Amino acid sequence: MTRPLIVSSVQPEEVDAETVQRALRRIKDFLVKQHETELVEVLVEHGQTSLVLPRPTVTLFAQILAQLAEGRGVSVIPSEAELTTQQAADLLGVSRPYMIRLLEEEKIPHRKVGKHRRVPLAEILTYQRRDDEHRRKTVDELGELGQELGT
Repeated sequence: MTRPLIVSSVQPEEVDAETVQRALRRIKDFLVKQHETELVEVLVEHGQTSLVLPRPTVTLFAQILAQLAEGRGVSVIPSEAELTTQQAADLLGVSRPYMIRLLEEEKIPHRKVGKHRRVPLAEILTYQRRDDEHRRKTVDELGELGQELGT
């Protein structure tokens, strides 16, 4: 039995932009100045409570704040999550029929649960990285070809 996909999302309109900007600046300053600190103590404003967080968690939090500061919504998905074909297609920005073709051509590993396909998030991200690299290489080759032809 698979675990349910737990997705947490925050939209930019749900948070105060000024607070996001201030927090992002403080976190970035801290991470630059305290680059060897493995645990980060976070003091709660107007209180005497503190949280102790691992540095990678604080770095991820800074990335979330940066996206919110730029007016983008953010979703957090567990790395071992399995997505439906529609969720996978949405993540790649392709149609569901195209996604199914990628799966049937075995370009992205997946498994079947009854009649339904489940695609590991890690496999989608790996495919996306490979595809992006292939596109960059193709654009570079076209640029070189254009220079050789004098255009």
